[in-house]
Amino acid sequence: MEQNRYLTVQALTKYIKRKFDRDPHLSSIYLKGEISNFKQHSSGHMYFTIKDDRARILAVMFSSANHVLKFKPENGMQVLVRGDVSVYEAGGQYQIYVKEMQPDGIGELYLAYEQLKEKLEKLGYFQRERKRPLPRYPKRIAVVTSPTGAAIRDIITTIKRRYPLAEILIFSALVQGENAAKSIANSIRQANQYDNIDVMIIGRGGGSIEELWAFNEEIVAQAIYSSAVPVISAVGHETDFTIADFVADLRAPTPTAAGELAVPHIEDLVERIMNSKLHLIKSFKAKLNTEKTRLNSIMRSYALKNPRTLYEQKMEHIDRLTERLQRSADYKLERTNYELEHVHSRLLRLHPSSIIVQQNDRVKNLKMQIEKQYKNLLREKQQTFSGMVSTLEALSPLKIMDRGYSLAYEQSGELIKSTKQINIGDDMIVHLSDGKVYCQVETIEESGKNDKGK
Repeated sequence: MEQNRYLTVQALTKYIKRKFDRDPHLSSIYLKGEISNFKQHSSGHMYFTIKDDRARILAVMFSSANHVLKFKPENGMQVLVRGDVSVYEAGGQYQIYVKEMQPDGIGELYLAYEQLKEKLEKLGYFQRERKRPLPRYPKRIAVVTSPTGAAIRDIITTIKRRYPLAEILIFSALVQGENAAKSIANSIRQANQYDNIDVMIIGRGGGSIEELWAFNEEIVAQAIYSSAVPVISAVGHETDFTIADFVADLRAPTPTAAGELAVPHIEDLVERIMNSKLHLIKSFKAKLNTEKTRLNSIMRSYALKNPRTLYEQKMEHIDRLTERLQRSADYKLERTNYELEHVHSRLLRLHPSSIIVQQNDRVKNLKMQIEKQYKNLLREKQQTFSGMVSTLEALSPLKIMDRGYSLAYEQSGELIKSTKQINIGDDMIVHLSDGKVYCQVETIEESGKNDKGK
């Protein structure tokens, strides 16, 4: 077989790809189905599958096409797409390259609106706790809107009619079109850079959802959320609700209503001032009458009619107080002297010289007691000793020998108490009261038991 007849996989895939690319029926295909296996790469490209009950096709939507989407595709979403069917050579698989995509059965803008609303609500952009009250008497009001629309005229007219004291600063912004959201956000940030702006109104007149869409963009919501100045949102008609309305500190149903909410009515203020003035005058008159009555009462008082008598009474009272004070002072002085004497005597008792004298007396007494106890103890010991000496003398062997007895000892000096201790021929020593006798045993005679004591 000839080798040239065999194709490479790359060549075959290229051929099939050319077939796909040249087929007009596979260009600008309109397709509907359900999204699955959705993944958005870090490059921004989207990769997913479009399927129905019986088949599926791989799909790719590059970032150059998907950056204009108003919503975020999700798994399970039914969509309508337009694109070209071609072959991915490296994988040898056919897929649709999506150029346009919109939700099936629901408007793309409405879906984007709901998705952004849900996202910002989770982030806390709509929390009631973060919404700030509007100032009661604003001096400077910023208005972010188109300088040529009807909304700016309605807002200026309303504010000037109701509260001509306020200063209005216009921050021009596009309110419709592709760059409108960025323009509105920039104007909001610019207004925050000005000093002493009390409140800000952003909005425009009525229109379709597409015309109002700039106020549903996340960049505008972030600018409102970050604003240091309280924001009133006034977009469209009363039935139109935008993301800006939810984020703003206060929503006005129309631009005219925004002007009414931003400032008080000067006629109401004048009426309030007049009522306050009348109340002040009435209160002042009542206070004046009260003080007049009090003054008349004082003028008729006994003190003013008889001031000398009152003076004399006070002088008498002072004399009494003086006497009481003198008595108190004398008592206090006496008490203090007594306490001082008590302290002085106590100090004398506690003086070191007094303590030394007391301790010397105590030492003398203790010495006398010790000497007395010593003498008594010595006398007792002497008596005991004398008794013991008498007893020893009475029991002493020497005393026995004085009565005619003697003591026999072996040559070794051991006392002989029995005939069994010596033998015939042994030497022995007999102690007498006046000396010793050295003897030799010639005969030993043992006495019987009956002879004891004879």
